[in-house]
Amino acid sequence: MTNKEGFCRAIKTIFPNTAHAFCQAHYLKNIAEPVADVDESLKVSLRKNVRSEIGDLIRSEHHGEAQGRVLTVTGILPSPIDDPESNTPPKKIREEQEDIVNALIRRSRYLLTLKGRPPFRLAGIEMFERLTGLILELDEFICHIPDSRLLELQQGICIALKNASNEYADIKNAAGWLQDISDLLEVDEKNPRTSKNVRMELFVYLASIKKQGEGNPILTDFAPKICKTTSNYASGLFHSYDNLDIPRTNNERESEFREFKRRFLKITGQKGATLRLIQRSGAWELIPTPNSISEIVSAISQTDFGEFCKERQRVRSHRERFRLHTRSADQANNQLKKLRERWLEIPADELSE
Repeated sequence: MTNKEGFCRAIKTIFPNTAHAFCQAHYLKNIAEPVADVDESLKVSLRKNVRSEIGDLIRSEHHGEAQGRVLTVTGILPSPIDDPESNTPPKKIREEQEDIVNALIRRSRYLLTLKGRPPFRLAGIEMFERLTGLILELDEFICHIPDSRLLELQQGICIALKNASNEYADIKNAAGWLQDISDLLEVDEKNPRTSKNVRMELFVYLASIKKQGEGNPILTDFAPKICKTTSNYASGLFHSYDNLDIPRTNNERESEFREFKRRFLKITGQKGATLRLIQRSGAWELIPTPNSISEIVSAISQTDFGEFCKERQRVRSHRERFRLHTRSADQANNQLKKLRERWLEIPADELSE
């Protein structure tokens, strides 16, 4: 007997007339397991294929910047500057080209590290789509200046994506099923439904995905597993539609545990955060803030201004490496837009490969 079965029997014995609801969020996560497993396989194979095609290219830039990636600054923390690039001397054309190419290579390398968060954030699908978006972005860069490394990057990713396209299409289809089931379970306040209505709609939809999966070995495997898990949850999946006091998920209660854990980690120290902060922001040793203007002047006067500016620029350059290390599509698109604008400002006729 599993823990779930024993728990349900105990509830039924002690509270025989009480409707015991199952968390719909856990239900969605469980029906996503077979899809998530195949998606994980897609992610691994896609990452392997990309590294097989352009591994030397994406690793070369990384090794080139290995030295000095952790910075230590001792002294007064400088005040924030609104425009970090305003006091930076203009770069030479070749240096600007190198910076932009390296940033695009770093973006491709970062996309190979994505992790899945089922039921809806599937890393294999996301990696495929983000890499597809990247090669489309590279078209404009290459049209302006046909840099050999960007051409190699684009061609290598294209080959890897082509090899995974069929598997991606099947998993994307199954991911659509998960989203449809989630939408079907949503409460419509304008058109309320009874538990009987929702149950019927759900099982009708499950019958339809069985037909959709016929003839496809991957989808044929997904549909029965989703149906079986749904049958196991059916006894407690629909009570909330008849009784609005019964929550559809355990999210509110689990958020209390997450908040407790967050506060606990805030007090005791977050595991893994120290290394991540050091790698991305550098290690800083700060002296106490002076209490008066005279003390501030005295402290700053002991710091060589040239060395201070040089160290500040090192910190900016270090942080710049992580600009495209973001899963947010909006943030990534914004950074790519800035890179594209900088790239188009490079005079192509003055630059030779």
